[in-house]
Amino acid sequence: MKIVYRAENIIDANLVKNALESEDILAFVGGQYLTGAIGELPPMPLVNVMVADIDWPRASAIAEKLDAELAERRAEPQSDAGWLPEPV
Repeated sequence: MKIVYRAENIIDANLVKNALESEDILAFVGGQYLTGAIGELPPMPLVNVMVADIDWPRASAIAEKLDAELAERRAEPQSDAGWLPEPV
């Protein structure tokens, strides 16, 4: 297995995993259970998405595209509109 994506968080990792699986590429998220020990582990990417060696070239292209979209979304100004329910 090869790492196709080093995620900033569990949500991004699962978004990439789901995108890969929608293209019939079996993917595995590793390290997601290590995030609970953040204060005790050295700073490094803990959550990775992995695929079989044979699927890596195709998976890499998909992961790079999704990573660019996620980076673009993070760069947008933060707004609560549409993300949070209206106060009652």
